[in-house]
Amino acid sequence: MPHPIQYLTLDSEITYKIIGCAMAVHRILGNGFQEKNYQRALAIEFDVAGLSAMREKEIDIFYKGFNIGTRRVDFLVEDHIIVEIKATTHLEPAHMAQAINYIEAFGFKIGLLLNFGCTSLQYKRVFKSISECRNKIHNKLDFPKVIF
Repeated sequence: MPHPIQYLTLDSEITYKIIGCAMAVHRILGNGFQEKNYQRALAIEFDVAGLSAMREKEIDIFYKGFNIGTRRVDFLVEDHIIVEIKATTHLEPAHMAQAINYIEAFGFKIGLLLNFGCTSLQYKRVFKSISECRNKIHNKLDFPKVIF
């Protein structure tokens, strides 16, 4: 069984590609557009880079076994990396909290928060802890729906 660090290395390669795509979009469009414009351009870049990406992926939220609704993430890349897009002058703690909540609530181990609203692209990687990743790998759980 591969070591959890090997999975993080693979994810690092994918997140590196995602960030490269975002930089290409920002280099061409700059700042000042709405999130939807960046999302559409980023979808094109993902396709060019050969990355599998689902836009506005709707994911179920459960509470004590009951489906209480859904949330949409801007992108789900390669079936396991959440990408959340912002177009604001600076990232707020609430933006980071949203990205963290998404990876925890949806059972993913990594996410990216991208902000196109500044003169330079801002990006933050959001991880679950190594111990959680190790437990998922050893228990052969494949991103279960979270039950609160």
